[in-house]
Amino acid sequence: MPNWLPEVFGTQKPIVAMLHLAPLPGDPGYDTAAGVAAIVNRAKGELDALLSGGVDAVLISNEFSLPYLTKTEPITAITMARIIGELQGELAVPYGVNVLWDGRASIDLATATDAAFVREIFTGVYASDFGLWNTNVGEVARHRHRIGAANVKLLFNIVPESAAYLAERDLGAIARSTVFATNPDALCVSGLTAGAPTDTQSLAIVKENAGDVPVFVNTGVRASNVADQLSVADGAVVGTYFKQDGKFENRADRARVEELMGAAKAFRSQLV
Repeated sequence: MPNWLPEVFGTQKPIVAMLHLAPLPGDPGYDTAAGVAAIVNRAKGELDALLSGGVDAVLISNEFSLPYLTKTEPITAITMARIIGELQGELAVPYGVNVLWDGRASIDLATATDAAFVREIFTGVYASDFGLWNTNVGEVARHRHRIGAANVKLLFNIVPESAAYLAERDLGAIARSTVFATNPDALCVSGLTAGAPTDTQSLAIVKENAGDVPVFVNTGVRASNVADQLSVADGAVVGTYFKQDGKFENRADRARVEELMGAAKAFRSQLV
């Protein structure tokens, strides 16, 4: 598999910034008085901070739809499509989508909004904070084919947050079989929760067993460790560090974005 990262992101070792949408209609935290317009306004402000700070790409997700569903209600992706439609004129970098935790809905949303990639849990069975969590990658792959979404890159999170793989298999074996049997475009390795550090040893194990498939570090990247993480990983997804004071619930802070992107670009400038 050729390295597709420069084609999509315009660089090796891309930094993908999370754009976390406020609670949506149907979510327990949704502000019915403020409505969807308030979600759009917040998203526009955060997008400006991320783009001004120099990120390579943006991943738009319903991160504040806690507690998550493993099969989402239609209103979630429908509302996200409206929001993305209102953001598209300002999306000057490649963007992806993630309807947590629903791979099929993520692909549908990507197709409807011309997103370049999605990140989701596509494989495995897990015991999670959200109950028993099953997937059906064969069904999702066939659905992707039927709707003409072969151009949408699929980033498989193989170490999902707030969950444990039910089978007694080591991480290297999971990475090898995922690559062999399911044809992911990239693998993502996470910590326990959003913002939690990703174990460097786990990241290295996945990288060693992924063959030519790119590997992203999915949580816990900071300005202080981005060079070390990118020395192993092929790219990084960053959300919490870009927030004011590095807190998950806060809004994106341009100064923190510039700090991490400066460190990432300094590291990349040393690559041959």
